Amino acid sequence: MDQAKTGKGNSWTVAPEHDQLRVDALLRHCLPQLSRRQLASAIADRLFSLNGKVSKKGDRVNAGDVLVFHGPTAWLSAQPLANPNLQLGVVYEDPEILIVDKPAGLPTHGFSGRDKDTVANFIASKLPELLAVGKSRWEPGILNRLDRDTSGLVLVAKTQESFIELRKQFRRREILKTYWALVWGNTNVSGAITLPLAHDPRDRGRMRTVHSTNLHSERIWNAVTHYRQLAQASEVTLVEVNMTTGVTHQIRVHLGSIGHPIVGDGLYGKAKPESFGLERQFLHAIKLQFRHPKTSRKLIVEAPLPNDLKKVLTRLKLWI
Repeated sequence: MDQAKTGKGNSWTVAPEHDQLRVDALLRHCLPQLSRRQLASAIADRLFSLNGKVSKKGDRVNAGDVLVFHGPTAWLSAQPLANPNLQLGVVYEDPEILIVDKPAGLPTHGFSGRDKDTVANFIASKLPELLAVGKSRWEPGILNRLDRDTSGLVLVAKTQESFIELRKQFRRREILKTYWALVWGNTNVSGAITLPLAHDPRDRGRMRTVHSTNLHSERIWNAVTHYRQLAQASEVTLVEVNMTTGVTHQIRVHLGSIGHPIVGDGLYGKAKPESFGLERQFLHAIKLQFRHPKTSRKLIVEAPLPNDLKKVLTRLKLWI
């Protein structure tokens, strides 16, 4: 695939071996750093043209055709772009690791140069050398992800050696992640939820519990969630949740599966419209416990509850 710069962005001339490919398939060759979802979004936004006409994903190309991208060149970046305007709280830092306190509303990472307000963009600005650390180009040194509307601690390795060592600790389930969640209903004093999780086939943005792994052919993740009561009011319970596994939406799905969805969770708690003024779910990653990747000493790092969650507890007179 020949590539040339144009005044309007990037352009590609279709090589003979790509004759009769669909535009979306061709773009996966041209822009391997972008996900299918990101490419589909850019096509839907009419950012590509084929021989001078706006292209659709199903258009077929011929050898010699010219495909042009008309958006900002930065959107085609192969790594997160630095955003010096982002300021996150650094809870702990040394030569090997960085731990930040992610606010609610901020994604942990993006998937293309179009994403500028993520923890990854903060890392690219503060420590650009970390762009070479990690497993994924879009997650520089990042070892644990939090949902956009979950606040709390994100662990970042500053060297590849530390990244590998901490990944081993995660795989051996030696890193303990502690959350606080406010849930609907009165829970048991403590409990463990061990249901495996899988993507919901009706909505790939949701996860669901799996009660019989023998009946399912899709990928299934084992997940273990422990919880205990911290305080209780008439309608809600504040719980401490501990995890050693880290499946997407694990806490939210598991607590919902036992009849205690998280307050403010619009995805898994839709039957409960009241949110006590919150604009996100009441879920905060409050503590991380692990061994330092270089010295092996035990570290316990905590992030205080943010103000929006404190206000809810005050309103409900749930004192800890």
